[in-house]
Amino acid sequence: MTDFSKYANPGVLGLRPYQPGKPIEELEREYGVSNIIKLASNENPLGPSPMALAAMRGELEDVWLYPDGNGFELKQKLAARHGVEMDRITLGNGSSDVLEFAVRVFVGPADEVLFSEHSFALYPLLTQAVGGTPVVAPAKAWGHDLEAMRERISDRTRVIFIANPNNPTGTWLGAEELESFIRDVPEHALVVVDEAYFDYAIAPATGAGDYPDCSAWVERYPNLMVARTFSKSYGLAGLRVGYAVSHSQVADLMNRVRPPFNVNSVALAAAAAALDDSEHLSRSVQMNADGLKQLAEAFAAQGLDYIPSVGNFISVDVGQPSGPIYEALLHQGVIVRPVANYGMPNHLRVTVGTKEENERFLGALYKVLVG
Repeated sequence: MTDFSKYANPGVLGLRPYQPGKPIEELEREYGVSNIIKLASNENPLGPSPMALAAMRGELEDVWLYPDGNGFELKQKLAARHGVEMDRITLGNGSSDVLEFAVRVFVGPADEVLFSEHSFALYPLLTQAVGGTPVVAPAKAWGHDLEAMRERISDRTRVIFIANPNNPTGTWLGAEELESFIRDVPEHALVVVDEAYFDYAIAPATGAGDYPDCSAWVERYPNLMVARTFSKSYGLAGLRVGYAVSHSQVADLMNRVRPPFNVNSVALAAAAAALDDSEHLSRSVQMNADGLKQLAEAFAAQGLDYIPSVGNFISVDVGQPSGPIYEALLHQGVIVRPVANYGMPNHLRVTVGTKEENERFLGALYKVLVG
């Protein structure tokens, strides 16, 4: 039998596939459990906006046609939202797509990609896939240590990933410290600020009053790219649509590696409509703020350490290896996310659900921990 690993890109051989949260259907098959709640993948429990749903239905009869390959309507709305020209917008099949484009454009086998300990698992995967060298800066209080990152910038650094807020820790960087860092980065390195959880972080109830909108800085810093997604606060995770705001030349280069028609017509229509439904977005953000408070107060009452978060999730230290706790919760019909692969062996990351889902999770956790 042929050993195809002999012919594979060397960077691919050292990779392990990204592990998504366990789906409900798989838990039903494996454990025979019903009435399952999923708090593992940072999805919006309110789902899509009614306006987005209507837009999706309106596209269904024309799905035999290719979508608008340039995504004109959505790019026009996004450009207006960010106060930039359309040529600064790059659309992706989820924000992971535009992160990959940046790496494919700027990183080769002799190059380095810098990111923080405990940050999104996709960053090293993208780096190794193109033969680049991942450089991991140690974290500080579970978040980005920008001074440690500064010290690791070299002549070979081509991309610097900063997740703000960070997944899976929920930590964030304030405007002054982050802009100071970006200002110091040499022009040969592209700073990619991953703002997947932006709408949750800017909510006043989170207390992150110094949290910045980095898309407003792109004009000032040509080597800055900001990534956003419709998967979280807009509730469109199943459609996979995201985008980047960057210098027009960076966008042009990324569009050269962007596959044709990478965002489908249903997703384009839904995302454009979702931008118009500010009421649904506000409800989603408020429910999340209430849920974060509910979970944090319950963890404190149980004597459990947790990492304060401004995302739509919170990571809690269960005081022991989290794997067996995760498995026990599965038997209770509750799916959360163990994050040992992020260097956090005792933590579970819990997506904020509805008030009732949060209560059920907390009851199940108490039952598992106390017995």
